[in-house]
Amino acid sequence: MSNPNVLLIITQDTKEQEARYIRDILEAAGCNVLHLDPSVRRSVGGAEISPEQVAAAAGHSIEGVRALGHEGKCQAVMTDGAVKCALKAHAESGLSGVLAVGGSMGTGLAGTVMQALPYGLPKLIVSTMASGFTQPYLGVKDIAIMNAVTDISGINSISSEVFRNAALAVAGMARGYAPTSGSEKPLVLITTLGTTEKSVRPIREALEGDGCEVMVFHSSGAGGPTLDGIAAERNVALVLDLSLTEILDHIHGGLANSGPDRGKAALARGIPVVFAPGNSDFIIAGPIDSAQAQFPGKKYHIHNPALTAVRTDLDDLKPLADHLAKMFGEAKGPVSFYVPLKGFSNHDSPYGHIHDPSIPPPFADYARSVMPENVEFRAVDAHFNDDEFAEAVIAKARELLAR
Repeated sequence: MSNPNVLLIITQDTKEQEARYIRDILEAAGCNVLHLDPSVRRSVGGAEISPEQVAAAAGHSIEGVRALGHEGKCQAVMTDGAVKCALKAHAESGLSGVLAVGGSMGTGLAGTVMQALPYGLPKLIVSTMASGFTQPYLGVKDIAIMNAVTDISGINSISSEVFRNAALAVAGMARGYAPTSGSEKPLVLITTLGTTEKSVRPIREALEGDGCEVMVFHSSGAGGPTLDGIAAERNVALVLDLSLTEILDHIHGGLANSGPDRGKAALARGIPVVFAPGNSDFIIAGPIDSAQAQFPGKKYHIHNPALTAVRTDLDDLKPLADHLAKMFGEAKGPVSFYVPLKGFSNHDSPYGHIHDPSIPPPFADYARSVMPENVEFRAVDAHFNDDEFAEAVIAKARELLAR
C-alpha cells in the first residue's frame, strides 16, 4: 500500500515550531504530508501549499492580502483560497486525511475547508475552541475536534502529547481510509425523534426491504441541517421530513432552531419530499424554570433536567403551516404534506403527558387552506405512531420512488 496523503493545515507565521513537530510525527507514521500554510504575517517557506499560492487561488497576491490591514478581511481571502487549494489537492493527489491546528482564526479556516471536503474523509482539528461552542466550525460534516488544552504556543509536556496523539490518530485513519463511491441503492433520508420512532422504524424497514439505502437523522438541532447538507450534494431519491421540530423551534425560538433554510435543500433540487408534522406538538425549551419564563401559561413535560417539551396550541401551529406553504410553493419537485389527525408524537397521545386531541384536526383544516396548488395534502385519520399512518407514508414513498 502506498503511503497516504495527509493535508496539514497550520500557519507557520505563528506556529512554525508546532508545524515542524507535527509534520515529523506524520511522516514517521508513514504519511506523505501536504502542508497548506495560510499564513498572512510572513512566509516561512517549506510548505507544499504556500501562503502565496493560497492567496493566488483567491485571486489576490499575498502582499495585497497583507495590505488589507484587517484580520477579518484577510481571513476571508485566505479561507477562500485555502478551500480551493484543498479541493485541488484532493482532486489531484487523493487525500486520505486532514489535520489542522489552530486557535479561533485557524479553526474557522480549517473548519470551512473541511466542510468543503467529502463525508468519510478523516478530518481532525486540534483547537483552543474545542471546549466551547463548536457548531460554526464543524457544520454538518464528520469533523472531529480535540481540545488543545494549552494555548498553541510552543511545545511543552502537554501540547507535545496532544499534537502527537492527533497526528497518530489521523495517520491511523488515513492508512485505513477507503473512499467509497456510495451505494447504488436509491437513497432515502428521514427525520425523526425518539417520540416518533415507533412509526419511523417500520417506514425505514419497509424501504430497506424494497432495496433502498435509508439514512435517519435526529431532528434535535443538527440532524435536520445534516440531512439538508446531504440532500444538497448527493444523489438522493426521496426525503421523508417527518419531524419538524427544528422548523417549529426556528419560528418560536426553541432550542432546536436550525435557521430559516431548514428543509429547503431537497425542495430546491427537485427531490421528491413528503413532509409530516411529527413532534410539532411541542417546542423544545430549556430547564422547566426557563421554559415557563419563555413560554408562560403552557403545558409542560420535563423530558430531563435540561430539556422541557412545551405544548403547542393552534395559534403556535398556524405559523408553521404558513412557513411550510411558502417553502413548498418554491419546490422544483413533487411535495406531499401528510397530517395525522390523532396526534403528532408519543407525548401527544393517550400515553403521553401533553396530549390534546382537539388540536390536530383544526390544524389540518388550516394547513389545507394555505397550501399552494403544487402540494398534495392528505389528512390521515390516525395517530402519527399508528400503523395506518406509517402505511400511508410507505405507500406514498413507494409511489414516488417508482416514478
